Amino acid sequence: MIKFLEAEKIFHLQTKNTSYIINILPSNHLGNLYYGKRLDLNQDYHSLLLKHEIEVGSQVIYEKNDKTFNLNLAFLEAPTFGKGDFREPMCHIRLTDGSRITDFKYKSHEILGNKPSFKEMPETRDDATETLIVRLMDNTFDLGIDLYYSLYEDEDILVRRAIINNLSNDEVMLEKALSMNFDFANDDFCLKTFDGTWINERQINSQKINPGITKIDSKKGVSSSDHNPLIVIHNEKTTENNGNCYGFSLVYSSSFEAVVERSPYNMIRVQMGINSFDFYWLLKPNEKFITPETIMTFSCDGFNRLSLNFHDLINNHLIKPDFKDKNRPVLFNNWEATMFDFSQKKLLRLAKKASKLGLELFVLDDGWFGSRNNDFQGLGDWRVNKKKLPLGIKKLAEKINKMNMDFGIWVEPEMVNEDSELYRLHPDWTIKHPAIKPSLGRNQLILDLGKKAVVDYLFDILSELFCSANIKYCKWDMNRNFSDLYSDTLSSNNQGKLLHTYILGLYELLNRLTEKFPDILFESCASGGNRFDLGMLYYMPQIWASDNTDALSRYYIQYGTYYGYKQSVVGAHVSDSPSAQVLRKTPLETRFNISSFGLLGYELDITQLTKFETEVIRKQICYYKQHRNLLQFGELYRLKSPFETNEMQLIVVSKDRKEAILGLFQILQKPTVEFDRIPLPMLDAKKTYQIEKREQYFSLDTFGHLVKHALPIKLNAKGILFHLLKNRYLFKSETDLQIVKGDVLVNNGFIPKQKYIGTGYNDSIRLMGDFGSRLYYLKEVEQ
Repeated sequence: MIKFLEAEKIFHLQTKNTSYIINILPSNHLGNLYYGKRLDLNQDYHSLLLKHEIEVGSQVIYEKNDKTFNLNLAFLEAPTFGKGDFREPMCHIRLTDGSRITDFKYKSHEILGNKPSFKEMPETRDDATETLIVRLMDNTFDLGIDLYYSLYEDEDILVRRAIINNLSNDEVMLEKALSMNFDFANDDFCLKTFDGTWINERQINSQKINPGITKIDSKKGVSSSDHNPLIVIHNEKTTENNGNCYGFSLVYSSSFEAVVERSPYNMIRVQMGINSFDFYWLLKPNEKFITPETIMTFSCDGFNRLSLNFHDLINNHLIKPDFKDKNRPVLFNNWEATMFDFSQKKLLRLAKKASKLGLELFVLDDGWFGSRNNDFQGLGDWRVNKKKLPLGIKKLAEKINKMNMDFGIWVEPEMVNEDSELYRLHPDWTIKHPAIKPSLGRNQLILDLGKKAVVDYLFDILSELFCSANIKYCKWDMNRNFSDLYSDTLSSNNQGKLLHTYILGLYELLNRLTEKFPDILFESCASGGNRFDLGMLYYMPQIWASDNTDALSRYYIQYGTYYGYKQSVVGAHVSDSPSAQVLRKTPLETRFNISSFGLLGYELDITQLTKFETEVIRKQICYYKQHRNLLQFGELYRLKSPFETNEMQLIVVSKDRKEAILGLFQILQKPTVEFDRIPLPMLDAKKTYQIEKREQYFSLDTFGHLVKHALPIKLNAKGILFHLLKNRYLFKSETDLQIVKGDVLVNNGFIPKQKYIGTGYNDSIRLMGDFGSRLYYLKEVEQ
C-alpha cells in the first residue's frame, strides 16, 4: 500500500511487515524518514525526523534563510554533488559548460496500480501491487530524475530504480548513474558480503561498518565471482532467526558497484548500480537513461526471513512464469566424464547407463561443434562436428529420447576462438583495439554484442540449432572476463558505454531466444558462478553455482548462495572422488546430500561405476524424485553455518508445515562426546511429526582393517574377498525412525542417534566420519 499524506508531505509505503517512509523536505529535496518494521499509517511523523535545531559547524548551508539545514547531514533519496553533500553521490553529471553542479528537487509524483515495464533490461514482473514515481527536477539545467518504488507486499520487497531524463537542448555526460540511494542512522551495523574466486564463489564475509567508504564491485564486464551483487546490513547480534537486517540485490549482470558509507556523523549511506568506474554515457536532448532495478528488503526476524523474502520474489516474480514451481529434471552432463574426448558411440554408452540409473535429461557439453577438440579452436562455429557425431544432433537426440530421456546441449555464443571460421570471417566483430594485440581469456575473444549484426547473427544461428533437434535444455556458458575495451561502432566520447551496451545486447538476444523457444530450460553458466545474479535469472531460471563440485567446497558455496538465491535456481552436481578441483575424497552419499539442496545432476563417468556406486546412485535418484518438489521449492532455512562451526545444517519445509527434509553435514570427525540437539522453530508446534532417516550406505573401504569389527564375519582388509566385496556390498548405516511432537521439536529440538565416539560401533551409532552427512524426512502424522 502506498499513501501520500499531503499535509505532512509524506509518502508511506507499506508491505505486509515493513514500512518505507520518505518525505519532501522544506528545501524540496526528497528525504528518508524510516525503513523497518511496519508502522501504522496514523502516525506523528514528526517524531521520526532527525534534524538539527542549530547550525552545525564547518558545513555548507544550503540556503541562508535556514542555517540549520545542510545537505551533508540530510537523509536523502537522490543525492548529487556540488551543493554541500560531501558523501558519495548517486548521480554525477558533466554539463556542457564543464560544470558538475546538479540539484534535484521534488516536482511531482504519481501512484500507479501496476508496475511500468522497461523491456530492454531484466526486471521483476508486472504484478507488483503499486508503484510510486517521484519526479525530481533540476530546473537550472532542465534535467530530471524519476525515482521508481514498486511494492511486492506479500514478499516484503521494495524494488527501486532511477531514470535520468535530459529535457534540455544540450548534451550532458553521465559519469555516474546508480539505481538507488538509501540513507539511515547507524545502529552499530555490520556488513555481510559474498565474495570469492573461480571455484570458490560466494564465501560469506562480515565486517563492522567503520567510518569511511566500503565498496564491493566488479570491473570485469560480468557481475563476477569476486563479489556477488548482494549485500546484507545487520545489527551485530542478528542471527539466522532473530534481529534486524536489510538486504540489497541488483538485477544486473555486468560491472556493478555496491557502496556502504559511514559518515563522521554516524550516518549510513547505501548505494547500488552500474559501476561508475570507466562509465560514461552521452545523453542527448530528450533522451533518457534507465538504470537497473535494485531489490530491497527488511527483516526483524533474522537472516532466514530476509533470505525467504528474496527466494519468494525470485520464484514468484522474477523467473519466467512457465518455470514457477515447475520441477526441474535430474540431469547427466558428460563434461567431467569425457571433456573434449568423446565420440557418438561413447555418448550413447553414457546415455544408456544414465537411463538405467533413472536420469531424465542428457546434456551434451563442450566439444560437439566445428573443430572443437580443445579450447584453442572452433569456438563460434555452431555446426555439428560430423567426425565426432556422424549422425548429427537430431539423430543423437532421437536415440536419447528413445531411452526415455530429454536431450540438452551446451553453447557459449558470446565467445570466439581466433582459430575459428567465424573469426576468420568477422574479426571486426570482437572486442579489441585495432592498434593493440588483444589479451585472451581461456584462449578466446568476446564478440561485441553492442553490434546489432552480431546479435542478429547469434539469434539466427542458435535458432537454427534449437530447431534442428528436440532440444529441451540449453547450458549457456561464458568463460572469460572483459579486457581490451574498445568498439569501432562507438565514438571517442562514447567508449565508456561499451560494457552497458554489451549487456543490453545480450539481454535482447536472450529475450528473443527465450520468447521463441519458451519450452527450452536455459541454465546460465559463466565459468561456474561468475555471473550468478538476478539479471540472468530473469531469462534463465537456473544457474550453475560453481565449477567446483567437491562436496565440502559446496557446503560453503551453497550456504552463502542461499542468502540471496532460492535453492530452485542453484545447479548442483554429483561428481567423482577425488574431485577434479581440489583432489579431495568425499563420500558418495554426501556428494548427493549436498546436491539435493539444489538442482540435482550427475557429472562423472557413469560407465565406470562399481556395483556399489551404481546401486547407491539409483537409490539417490529415486529418493530425490520422491521428494523433488519439497527439495526444490520448500522454504529453506539455514540452521548452522560451516563458516562458524564444524558442521552445516539446513532444512527445507513445505509452506503448510506438513513435511520437511533436514540435512546434517559434518566437516571433520572430532573425538568428542557431544550430544546433538537441533531446535526446529520453523515447524508447527501443534503438529506431530514422524522423522525417518534416509537409507544411506557405506563402502567397506570406509572401515579398512577395522571392517572385522563392523561385520558379523571376519575379513582380511587385504584379502581377495574384501576386495571383491568392497565394490559390491552395501553396508547400511544406522536406522533412525522417531515420532516427536512439534512443540518438542520447536522448543527443544530433534535428537538424532549418537555419533561415533571411538569406543565401538553398532546399528545405533551414527557413523559420520570426515565429510559425513545425513538426510531426515519429517512428515505430519496423526497423534
